[in-house]
Amino acid sequence: MDFGAVAQVNAPAARIISLAQQAEEHKFSHFWTYDSHILWLEPYVVHSLILDRTSRLTVGPMVTNPATRDVTVTASTFATLNHHFGNRTICGIGRGDSSLRVMKKKPVGMQEFRRSIEVIKDLSNSRATEINDATIRFPWSQKSETEVWVGAYGPKALAIAGEVGDGFILQCGDVEIAAWMIKTVREAAANAGRNPDDIAFCVAAPFYITDGTQESREHAIEQCRWFGGMVGNHVADIVSRYGSDSEVPRALTDYIKGRQDYDYNEHGRSGNSHVDFVPDEIVERFCMIGTVEEHIAKLKQLEELGMTQFAGYLDHDNKEETLRVYGESVIPEFAEHIQATS
Repeated sequence: MDFGAVAQVNAPAARIISLAQQAEEHKFSHFWTYDSHILWLEPYVVHSLILDRTSRLTVGPMVTNPATRDVTVTASTFATLNHHFGNRTICGIGRGDSSLRVMKKKPVGMQEFRRSIEVIKDLSNSRATEINDATIRFPWSQKSETEVWVGAYGPKALAIAGEVGDGFILQCGDVEIAAWMIKTVREAAANAGRNPDDIAFCVAAPFYITDGTQESREHAIEQCRWFGGMVGNHVADIVSRYGSDSEVPRALTDYIKGRQDYDYNEHGRSGNSHVDFVPDEIVERFCMIGTVEEHIAKLKQLEELGMTQFAGYLDHDNKEETLRVYGESVIPEFAEHIQATS
């Protein structure tokens, strides 16, 4: 199983680069960033700096969208990074949340979403694609490789993930919800004639190591409560589209009943002022909180469901220590053990 770290692209960029270097040092394979160009720094500029100052990390957005950039520009960015740094990029993509809603715009429709994935996959992998009755490709791109992983919650977006995505990103660490969503994506892949085993499954959630005391746990919960608010935005969209009695698990939809307006100026920030509706139980279910042993136990549950990567959000006050503890005590538990002699 792979491990990734996820970070906001807050200034200064040197801080993000340092976290990426530490993630690589501590055996993480992926480093993801938000893509919300008004709230934070432009991620692809920072990606190029990270790739320049690391040697093996795979880098990409969690997640970009088809609206803020023309998809051919997005594909060209990945192909260009691959051309210079080797094939070390990955594209997480969704319909658009903070990057669009902060401008009072709506996420893109499902048909546009699906087609954008297909175009990015073709062009960033040095293949031709059809756009406006023309066959388009990058003449300078050869042997570029970028996987496109789809972030989704609702039934239609999950179906798209299974039908055309190289991977699926679930931004929620709840075991019950992960079981349903992974199953749904796998079924969509099979119905489309694909091998479900060819799809990567990434569970992304804040991760916070505690020392076993109640005080430490309560502090971790407060540091990660923001995540329930962020997930609540997507859930509210699902409820408005499908109703509260849809096939989506009630474990995901019930808790947003007390949700009020969401302030994107505080999006993804610990201690923000509009997530009081998120109960402690939801924080613990949606996030990875606890001792090393508790983290390992929950990760193994998710791995059994089909998770191939866990990506931990670093949006809290214990970034470096979390990376260190994972590198020394958690990731080795999931590594292949090779003996010198046998």
